[in-house]
Amino acid sequence: MGSRAPAITMRNDSFSDGDSVRGEPLSEKTETENASEIGCLSVIVLGASGDLAKKKTFPALFNLFKQGFLQQNEVHIFGYARTKLSDDDLRNRIRGYLKSGNGDSSATSEVVTKFLMMIKYVSGSYDDESGFVHLDKEISEHEISRKSNQGSSRRLFYLALPPSVYPPVCKMIRHFCMNRADQGGWTRIVVEKPFGKDLASSEQLSSQLGQLFEEPQIYRIDHYLGKELVQNLLVLRFANRLFMPLWNRDNISNIQIVFREDFGTEGRGGYFDEYGIIRDIIQNHLLQILCLVAMEKPVSLKPEHIRDEKVKVLRAVTPIEDDDVVLGQYEGYKDDPTVSKNSNTPTFATVILRLHNERWEGVPFILKAGKALNSRKAEIRVQFKDVPGDIFKSKKQGRNEFVIRLQPSEAMYMKLTVKRPGLEMSTILSELDLSYGQRYQEVVIPEAYERLILDTIRGDQQHFVRRDELKAAWEIFTPLLHRIDDGEIKPIPYKVGSRGPDEADNLLKKAGYVQTHGYIWIPPTL
Repeated sequence: MGSRAPAITMRNDSFSDGDSVRGEPLSEKTETENASEIGCLSVIVLGASGDLAKKKTFPALFNLFKQGFLQQNEVHIFGYARTKLSDDDLRNRIRGYLKSGNGDSSATSEVVTKFLMMIKYVSGSYDDESGFVHLDKEISEHEISRKSNQGSSRRLFYLALPPSVYPPVCKMIRHFCMNRADQGGWTRIVVEKPFGKDLASSEQLSSQLGQLFEEPQIYRIDHYLGKELVQNLLVLRFANRLFMPLWNRDNISNIQIVFREDFGTEGRGGYFDEYGIIRDIIQNHLLQILCLVAMEKPVSLKPEHIRDEKVKVLRAVTPIEDDDVVLGQYEGYKDDPTVSKNSNTPTFATVILRLHNERWEGVPFILKAGKALNSRKAEIRVQFKDVPGDIFKSKKQGRNEFVIRLQPSEAMYMKLTVKRPGLEMSTILSELDLSYGQRYQEVVIPEAYERLILDTIRGDQQHFVRRDELKAAWEIFTPLLHRIDDGEIKPIPYKVGSRGPDEADNLLKKAGYVQTHGYIWIPPTL
């Protein structure tokens, strides 16, 4: 049986209206001892009728259930939203997004049916107490029905909602839906990005949530931190002697972290125009990857030690200069009726970040993201310096590169110069290739949301964003974002299906990146 939460002082502070709050233990286990905790688990998906919930959250919960991580007799899932639905209405909405994986139709599979019967729906407003009182009643009835297990009671609230409603929703949870003090266990909150639009709004949101919950109770989710190859970065860097002496300014010329999509805003024009590509992708996803690529070895694998090192990286980033930025906007973007005809919002950006520390001084980190480009991929590209005194310089096609392909076709490969097969002494660029689809054919790579929800249940915050980390990230980008919002930096038009503005390639060249012409990495077929 898992240990019960220690008896400690209850927090009974108030929010802006002075309402009283039901007390509960604030001591949160920050390590993974909760993984084996026995007892009732209630997962509450707020915004259950929305796209994020039906496309990502519920399928992730289903896959965890299918793999045995969520036991049917111990777990119940609650959907909460304003839409008037019955339990069966919600189940039918999400049924088509669940894949049984056993060859059966997803609509008739026995495992899908069992999972759907774990789901109950509650309708209510996000700022009215009656809905949350009703929600608490439903959760409590589930917990009481499972009390014979004599385990702790755990409540996980997943906010699949716009950030604008986080404060009122969290206030309602805090006042009316917290886990009771005499039950042991915990209450945890998962919030989705974007966490604000700049430093001031982010700090305001953090402050509002901080008045209601302790930091160990808040899980700020960035799904890129749950991707297989991103999670592999720590192992790759710190478990292999091969990389340790190479991973510094003496050997590395530049590092690119790239996100490319071959489609535009696709009906999300109104939302996207409010944020733009830097807020949507670069300030969070790509910056998180940069931290893992650039960080020093942590003292241990404990979540706080890892997150301490990530914060050090962010604090070493120097202010972004306008000369290190190229913005783009694809032609036809403003044809979307939900987008302003005078929009200055970038759909493409290349930003060079520089770190002022011993390991990375002088090495440009190139963050590049765009929509409506000529390909879809996300990757990390580490380009090494030229070989000193290279006797094959006149015969070579390009530099050594180590590439980590995050999506699609997860892989790691090293570009090497080798002798071209044949009688002549000539060279060719080839690769040492670890393609996951070929090497691990029997392994199903889990979706990012599966990992992160499981980490939340286990109490492991390693792959979630801490408050000081979030603040440091916004401090880097807020000045640039304000200059863009004020129209001081204009995006350059580029054609749909292109590489983006030509000026972006010129910026890469200026940063020292040497493009290899004629070499194409082709993922191996199974």
